[in-house]
Amino acid sequence: MKKIVILGAGTGGTIMANKLRKVLERDEWSITVVDRDPNHYYQPGFLFIPFGIYNKHDVVKPKASFIPAGVKFIINEIDRVEPDKNTVHLTNGQILEYDFLIVATGTHIKPAETPGLVGREWRKSIFDFYTHEGAVALQNFLKTWEGGDMVINIAELPFKCPVAPLEFAFLADEFFVKKGIRDKVNIYYTTPLSGAFTKPKSSKMLGELLKEKNIHIIPDFYLERVDDENKKIISYDGREVKFDLLTIIPVNMGADWVARSGMGDDMNYIATDKYTLRSEKWENIFVLGDASNIPTSKAGSVVHFASDVLFENLMAAIEGRPLIAKFDGHSNCYIETGFGKGSLIDFNYETEPLPGTYPLPGIGPFGLLKNTRINHYGKVMFRWIYWHLLLKGKELPLESQMTMAGKEL
Repeated sequence: MKKIVILGAGTGGTIMANKLRKVLERDEWSITVVDRDPNHYYQPGFLFIPFGIYNKHDVVKPKASFIPAGVKFIINEIDRVEPDKNTVHLTNGQILEYDFLIVATGTHIKPAETPGLVGREWRKSIFDFYTHEGAVALQNFLKTWEGGDMVINIAELPFKCPVAPLEFAFLADEFFVKKGIRDKVNIYYTTPLSGAFTKPKSSKMLGELLKEKNIHIIPDFYLERVDDENKKIISYDGREVKFDLLTIIPVNMGADWVARSGMGDDMNYIATDKYTLRSEKWENIFVLGDASNIPTSKAGSVVHFASDVLFENLMAAIEGRPLIAKFDGHSNCYIETGFGKGSLIDFNYETEPLPGTYPLPGIGPFGLLKNTRINHYGKVMFRWIYWHLLLKGKELPLESQMTMAGKEL
């Protein structure tokens, strides 16, 4: 019996378990999935919890319900991997052997990496919304907050879902307008980027939207520390921004077991061939999604598109064929812009987000780098698609490779 072990039962690990179990003979291949958490969180939904759009129960389901029959699911912490021995060690002492390993343990916030962040103001006037607990705590705070200086800060690059902080700013603007206190709230968007986003055309469009909504962007702000006593954040070049409410995207890092295994860089990301998605060092290890160091967004859409490529290449490796499937870095992100509208960006390693229509040229129905109601509905509909189609490894009518069709140069 040959063995595949999948580390992580989030989006990527669950998709791969479903895809592989459908095609690999059960009497020839065992598939084991390991995760430390029994709950599966729809992480794009965390954004909506602080504003009461979703409640805390809307974004969580048991992971076991998405793991297919014929796949063993182990809930336990990973202690370390010994890649030269093809073994995974769990904290309960169990040792799993594998012929092929898929790493899909994602990236996680590490607030303690920033001096002063986790102090007496943590979850009192300083919040994250990248965790279930953080989003719920922020929701409770906003119910009674009467205004002041709200600062949104991105602590360091890279981080999960690069558009989420912008979406938070736009939804906060709507929330305070509808609450009747927008004139009492100053919103500051502090980012290490030189503009609203990473690429020129999308940065210009999103930057103009921030300005239109009277959200003040403070670019090139590299956070050094938080002074929670005086309620201010301080950059490495000495700039200070005061806050009454700080919503922060803390430092993101890969899983701790990666460091214990000596398999990653200083941020615990695993060196991965950006085209084949195979480890650069170990031929029987593949890395999917946020756990890798590939130069594209750490976003759910990347996992979706990359899973098709990883599946093809893993099957090729199993059958002793060359790895010919290539991932192009395709990422596709809906951006909530508030008041029932949204935008959409579609890009890859080589091509920046461009205006146009998606997925059908000239028809859409979604508009690229446009602020429309249909884009908002696309974001809303995705939650159903995620639970019922995507996680189960079902085919979606979207190509994993980005196309230039419908894009305006």
